[in-house]
Amino acid sequence: MKGQIQLEKIDRVRYRIPRDESRGMRTDVLIFASESILEAIRHDLSLEQAMNVATLPGIVGPSLAMPDIHQGYGFPIGGVAATDYETGVVSPGGVGFDINCGVRLVRTTLSEEDVRARIQELVNQLFRDVPCGTGGEGRIRIQERQLNEVLVKGARWSVENGYGEESDAEFCEEGGRLEGAEPGHVSERAKERGLPQLGTVGSGNHFLEVQYVEKVFDAEAARAYGLEPGMVTISIHCGSRGLGHQVCTDYLAKMGSAMKRYNITLPDRQLACVPIQSEEGEAYLGAMRAAANFAWANRQAILHFVRGALRKVFGNGVQAALVYDVCHNIAKRERHVVDGKKRDVLVHRKGATRAFPPGHRQIPAAYKQVGQPVLVPGSMGTASWVLAGSEGAMQETFGSVCHGAGRLLSRTAARKGRDARAVLQKLEQAGIYARSETRDGILEEIPEAYKDVDEVIEVVHEAGLARKVARLRPMGVIKG
Repeated sequence: MKGQIQLEKIDRVRYRIPRDESRGMRTDVLIFASESILEAIRHDLSLEQAMNVATLPGIVGPSLAMPDIHQGYGFPIGGVAATDYETGVVSPGGVGFDINCGVRLVRTTLSEEDVRARIQELVNQLFRDVPCGTGGEGRIRIQERQLNEVLVKGARWSVENGYGEESDAEFCEEGGRLEGAEPGHVSERAKERGLPQLGTVGSGNHFLEVQYVEKVFDAEAARAYGLEPGMVTISIHCGSRGLGHQVCTDYLAKMGSAMKRYNITLPDRQLACVPIQSEEGEAYLGAMRAAANFAWANRQAILHFVRGALRKVFGNGVQAALVYDVCHNIAKRERHVVDGKKRDVLVHRKGATRAFPPGHRQIPAAYKQVGQPVLVPGSMGTASWVLAGSEGAMQETFGSVCHGAGRLLSRTAARKGRDARAVLQKLEQAGIYARSETRDGILEEIPEAYKDVDEVIEVVHEAGLARKVARLRPMGVIKG
C-alpha cells in the first residue's frame, strides 16, 4: 500500500493526497513537509492512517498531516481533523490515550551562567521533588471527592489548594480548565489510577527539562513572552497519566460496539467513533474534558514542586513565571470558517498544538498583539522551539501546528544495540546532564529516535502556520 499512494506536490512544504472515493475518503489529505521529511514519513503507515481519517462521517476540510507525523493508534500522531459539531463524529483515536498531554514553559530569573555550574545539583533536586516513571506516585494525597473537584476545576484546583500562583491559570490554554467536564462519566478504574498520580511526570517521552534561550528570532514576541537570550527556562511535558489512558480505553470499547447502531463503517477499527450528539459521544466528551482538567492540574502541581526545587538550590530570591501551557492531545469545540462560512466544529488534535493568531479572543491579554505561544519540544539532545501562532493556521489547519520533532525510530529500535551509560556520557559531553528512573527511559528517547526539529520548524514557518520566536537548548533533563 505504501508504494501506491499518489502525492501531488503543491509547493515546497505542501503535498496533497486527492480524495479517493474507492477508499471511502470524503476529503483530501493535506501534508505539510519538506522532501526529506516526506521521505521519512513514507517509512511507516502514517499517510495511510491520514487517508483513513478522511473517511470519518462529518469531516470538514482536509485530513491534515503535520511535519512531525508518525504512526499512531487510528489517527496518525501529528494529525488534525475537524468534524461538524451537529452532524459529525467524535473519535477517541483522534485524541489519543494520553488525553491533554501537553507542554508548560516556565521562564526564570536565572541565567545560563548561574545554572551551568550547578546543573547536576539542580537536576538531582528536581529528580527528588518531581516523581517520574510508570507508576510514579505523587506527593499530593487526595480522596475521590477531591479528585472529582480536580476533574472539574483543572489547574485552578491546584492553585486554590496551594500548588501555584494566582496568575498561573491565566497563562494556560482555556485557562487550564475545559468546561463541560463530567466526573460521573469517568470510570472508577480510571479514578483509581489517577488518585495517586497528581504532580507526577510519568514515563515514555514525558520529561522535565532545564533549558536556556539560545537565540531570539522575533524580538517583539519574545519580549511579550518575557524571554531573552541566556535566560534559563524549564519545560514540563506530561499529561493525564493513568486516568486519561483508562478513559480512552473505556470509550474505545464502548464506541467499538456502538458503531453498528449508528451504521458507521470504517477501514480501521482503531478509528472507532460515534456521533458527537449521541449519548456515547456526549459521555466521552464529558470524560475527556475531565481527564484534560486532570492533566492541567497535574502540570500545575509539577510547576509548584519545580519552584520549590529551584529555591532549594538557588535561594528564595529566584522567580519562575509561567509563559504558557498548551495541550496537544485533545478534541475541542471551536468556531472556524469552512467553505467561506463560520461553523461549529470539533477539532481533533492528535499530537498537534493549537496556534491561534494575534488578536484572537482566547489568547491572554499580554500576548494579544503577537499571537499565542506555541511550544514545540525536540529531543533531549537537540533543541526546543517557541513559536507564535499566525493567521495562516486559521486559514489552513483549524489553528493547528506540529507538537514536536516526531519519531523516526520505534522504541524497540531505539533501544536495540545501545548502552544507556554510553548515551548518558554522550549527552554530558554535549553539556546535558540527564537522570532517568529507568535505563529504557534514556534509550527510547535518544536524539537519533527523532526527526530534525529545526527542519520541522522550518516547514511550519515557511508554510505560514506559525513564526519562529526563540530556540531553546537543553542543559539538564529528568525522565521516567
